[in-house]
Amino acid sequence: MSRYRNLALFLVLATLWGSAFVAISAGLSYIPPVLFAALRYDIAGLLMLGYAVYAVDNWLPRGQVEWTQVAVGAVLLIAAYHAFLFVGQQNTTAAAAAILVSLSPVLSTGFARLLVPSDALSPVGIVGIVVGLGGVAVIVQPDPANLLATDAVAKGLVFCAAAAFALGSVLTRRLDASLPIETMEAWSMLGGAVVMHLVSLAIGEPLEPAAWIRPEAIGALAYLSLGASAIGFLIYFDLLERLGAVEINMVSYVAPIVTAVVGWLYLREVVNTETFAGFGLIAIGFLLVKRRAIRREFSHVQSRGSSE
Repeated sequence: MSRYRNLALFLVLATLWGSAFVAISAGLSYIPPVLFAALRYDIAGLLMLGYAVYAVDNWLPRGQVEWTQVAVGAVLLIAAYHAFLFVGQQNTTAAAAAILVSLSPVLSTGFARLLVPSDALSPVGIVGIVVGLGGVAVIVQPDPANLLATDAVAKGLVFCAAAAFALGSVLTRRLDASLPIETMEAWSMLGGAVVMHLVSLAIGEPLEPAAWIRPEAIGALAYLSLGASAIGFLIYFDLLERLGAVEINMVSYVAPIVTAVVGWLYLREVVNTETFAGFGLIAIGFLLVKRRAIRREFSHVQSRGSSE
């Protein structure tokens, strides 16, 4: 029963996070991108903080290391990631954005090795990163004669979002604070929302509350804040404890499939052959980079299953 429960929750999480890209595309028609992302995490951060107060004893960061970890999370995992993603997704499909974001686990490994030179990548790992980046090139299809084409720039911004998230993941782990993940996520969300509000003001995004109360805008914001963020992260915390980081990373490769289906049904977005091919290369890159961890995880699952 536990195995079926974990599978069901994994599929729910993939559905929530995959369809979130479609909700972003829908809401961008009514709310400026950086402001949209900031409003999302105003709501999600308060909900997550309430959960942290309920679920853990240490719901308030203390000391320099813990607040530094929160600051890194706020700037990179929340603000930079979502600002780049929302701005980029104005001019690319939800499916392409989801697939580019799925490169994050591969980039995380690369950043981890760069920050710890003694922990070098094996030749196979290097090939995995190159293959993953090759997948990005297939999706973006940069034209040397027109590198500033709208679609290429948009996909480049989404790639920057994936890189910011990957770097933030590595740095927050390297800080190794004793902060519960619920607390770190809650305060990072709130801090990231503040940063994005400041960026939104700095770049002069228009404030048009009349557009925000359209049913489509309210629905997109509610889904992203309550469904993808609040409920999604609660499921993520549960599965992270039960499955571990390697298995939960696989949600990044199921979510784009959900995005493609929902994007086609709701927005009539069509995924081209190049995007599918790029997704395949990114997935292969992940398998090459994480092959040892995946092998260990499968061995652990098999031994756990035989003991049951």
